Amino acid sequence: MSLFSNILKSENNLRRAALCSAFLAAVILSGCQIRPLYGTSTTGDFGAQSSPVAADLAAIELESISARFANEESARVLNNELTFRLERGAGSVAKKFRLEILVDVNNAAVGVEQFADVPSAFTITMNSTYVLSDIETDETLTTGRTFRSASYDFSSQRFANQRALRDAQERIAKAVADDIATRLAGYFANRS
Repeated sequence: MSLFSNILKSENNLRRAALCSAFLAAVILSGCQIRPLYGTSTTGDFGAQSSPVAADLAAIELESISARFANEESARVLNNELTFRLERGAGSVAKKFRLEILVDVNNAAVGVEQFADVPSAFTITMNSTYVLSDIETDETLTTGRTFRSASYDFSSQRFANQRALRDAQERIAKAVADDIATRLAGYFANRS
């Protein structure tokens, strides 16, 4: 046999191995199921099956978020966003879980005007720690930490600065609420 025929045989073997591994991966992955996290899914039977994750999220009682280490605006927006993401308009459901959140908001100057020695840009950071517990047993189910940052420009206009700060506070509170709600949904999805 020549060197050229050995190379062709090894290429054919590589193609066969790649084809076999692709077929095996397709067979294995065909058993996986994708389920909606929050919504309803259709089953083989008649009708739709609602997600247990949405019901578990709606059963979370949100403790009031203290503004001790954060300002009132950030705490209010975080509370409203979490309430909306957890209940999703489901109304009052019997509460089975308790969610406690501790929030810390820091504001730091990150840019200074060259000849004026005045800040020109700020970064606001929200650090959040949450604890989900069972109301009946007071057992801690899951904990976590999350943080988000947003920057905003500072100008010589007082009202523009207040609005820029408020917008940055809203952005970080919404992002933290999204992260906490997603982590809780993931916890409930893995549990069921």
